[in-house]
Amino acid sequence: MYQKILWLGLAGMLGTMARYGLGGLVQKSAGAEFPWGTLAVNALGCFFAGMFWVLSESYVHLGGQTRVIILIGFMGAFTTFSSFILETGELMRSAEWVRAGINIVLQNLTGILALFLGMIAGQLL
Repeated sequence: MYQKILWLGLAGMLGTMARYGLGGLVQKSAGAEFPWGTLAVNALGCFFAGMFWVLSESYVHLGGQTRVIILIGFMGAFTTFSSFILETGELMRSAEWVRAGINIVLQNLTGILALFLGMIAGQLL
C-alpha cells in the first residue's frame, strides 16, 4: 500500500513539473492574455489519456495499479482543472466576459475532442 502511494506521488510530481514547464513555455510563446498554456496542456493530457486508456486495455494489458499511477498520478497532475477555473475566474473578475466564455467552451470541447483523437490513435497503433 505504501509503495503504491509513493509511486502515485512520484508520478504526480513528474506530471506537475511537466505541466508547469510545458504550460509556461506555451503561454510565454503565445504572449497573450488568454490562457493558451493551460488549454494546450489540458488538450495534450486528454489526448494521451485517451491513447493510454485504449493501449492499456487492448494491447499492453497493464495492471490496475499501474493504470492508476499513470492516469491519476501523472495525467491527473499534468492536466489541471483548477488552473482552468482560476484563469476563467480571473477573466471574469477583469470583466473579460467573452474571453471567459471562449475559455470555458474551448477547454471542454478541446478536451473531449483530444480524448477521442487519443483513443483513435491508440487503436491505430
